[in-house]
Amino acid sequence: MAHASTRRLPAANFLARLTMLIALSFATLAQPAMAQSILRDAETEAVLRDMSKPLIEAANLRPEDVNLVLIHDPSINAFVATGQNVYIHSGLITSADNANEVQGVIAHEIGHIAGGHSIRIGEGIRVATGITLLSLLLGAAAMAAGAGEAGAGIMAAGQQMAVHRFLAFSREQESRTDQAGASYLSKAGVSGRGSLAFFERLQNQEYRLAIPQDNGYARTHPLNRERLAALEHLYKNDPAWDTPTDPLLEARFQRVKAKLSGYVDEPRHTMIRYPETDRSIPARYARAYAWHKSAHPQKALAEVESLLAEAPDDPYFLELKGQVLLESGKPREALASLREAVRLAPDQPLIASMFGHALIATEDPQYFEEAKRILRNAVVRDNSNPFAWYQLGIIYDREGDASRAALATAERYSLQGQNRLALANAEHALRGLPTGTADWLRAQDIAMVARTEVERERRRR
Repeated sequence: MAHASTRRLPAANFLARLTMLIALSFATLAQPAMAQSILRDAETEAVLRDMSKPLIEAANLRPEDVNLVLIHDPSINAFVATGQNVYIHSGLITSADNANEVQGVIAHEIGHIAGGHSIRIGEGIRVATGITLLSLLLGAAAMAAGAGEAGAGIMAAGQQMAVHRFLAFSREQESRTDQAGASYLSKAGVSGRGSLAFFERLQNQEYRLAIPQDNGYARTHPLNRERLAALEHLYKNDPAWDTPTDPLLEARFQRVKAKLSGYVDEPRHTMIRYPETDRSIPARYARAYAWHKSAHPQKALAEVESLLAEAPDDPYFLELKGQVLLESGKPREALASLREAVRLAPDQPLIASMFGHALIATEDPQYFEEAKRILRNAVVRDNSNPFAWYQLGIIYDREGDASRAALATAERYSLQGQNRLALANAEHALRGLPTGTADWLRAQDIAMVARTEVERERRRR
């Protein structure tokens, strides 16, 4: 068995260490989201919006300004990034027992946004950096005077003090955010039971993983037992403590939890969680995705058909039927279900994007004009969907409109953070689009932003 030794970290490495600590804090970084897969689903996004709306309003924020983004990550977590963006890990949804637990987490993350913590973290960094610089100067002075060991000790002590100061700053923000989240739940009339259950789950996870519980000073977050103690009295004495979750909202949450499990989990795990003896709607929903994922389209369709037999006008069941047929190589057969889903849910651009994809996948020119109309409407409603821009680019290319195909491609690459490709395609579009038109101006905007980012990347190298 190897023995783990400890040693002092040279003062010159402090900034690297501090950067690592910042990354482990309440996660105001956007990079983790970019490094992971963002999951888009119309039904799930609608449920998350409805779950969070009263909490966002309780924080005096505008629901239309706050974005909830689902990330493919099995860990039980959520975080905020710059701007009003809440990133929710898929593992949080699939492991939650009910909607109220997720609402507790969302309320906490909204507290970070309302508190401006993604901006204020700079305060903690400045204080820590100031302590470090002072200790470096004092240590260097001691060394210059011939007291080498004393100088090194001053530097090491200053480094340790700076790290502890930053961690204390982070823990204080987390504690304040816990209190803010509790106030939003109370104001919205939402019970804090789910929030307590979530912290209990995190605490149990720490025990299972043997995470030390005796040193709160070396953590970015307060100990979960401390958070539970601070919040339990507050929640249990709140008028909303015994308020149940709206049954319809809970039923919708259980559906999206099940479909997400079917989509992200290994099929065998989904089948264990939702065995074929379970004939509930969530179970059949989950199995439909699991069967489709494991290349059993007929079994997937059988589950979907059983769902449609009970709810023939459910746009999300129709969307799933169309998806199974489309991704099984039967795009023409998928059109009827997807067209009906779009009719029943005209405000869902993600469903429209899949319908546009199916129309193109038929490779039948008679459907191309309809596909272009559907996809253009989809990107007007949601212009942050790279897949829709990709499909629209295909249509323009098929029509021989190279300039608009390049513009659609530039939009896609811009959303994906591929700035060089975005710039190249935007410049291509500018050469062919009529000067001064809306499309020409949009291509100019993309080119300007992409050029700035490319230059910034060049300077960092």
